[in-house]
Amino acid sequence: MTKADIVNEIAKNTGIEKVTVQKTVEALMETIKDSMIDGNNVYLRGFGSFIVKKRAQKTARNISKNTTIIIPAHNIPAFKPAKAFVNKVKANVK
Repeated sequence: MTKADIVNEIAKNTGIEKVTVQKTVEALMETIKDSMIDGNNVYLRGFGSFIVKKRAQKTARNISKNTTIIIPAHNIPAFKPAKAFVNKVKANVK
């Protein structure tokens, strides 16, 4: 499902114009991104959590050049689904 599909589905189910729904979906995604860029997690009860994971510094190898490189510590975005959400997806196995 694409963002356009989500906008169409919400517009169909709520009767709100697609343009308004699209602006709302875009604003939600932008708010989540901005919050995570600032290092804050976003919790949506019943859906899941958008969390910032911290990766420690590590040593890696470039096999083709036979050299060792250091990968610095960094943050990555991640999503952890809510338990109820996971259970519903598991129950719907066909």
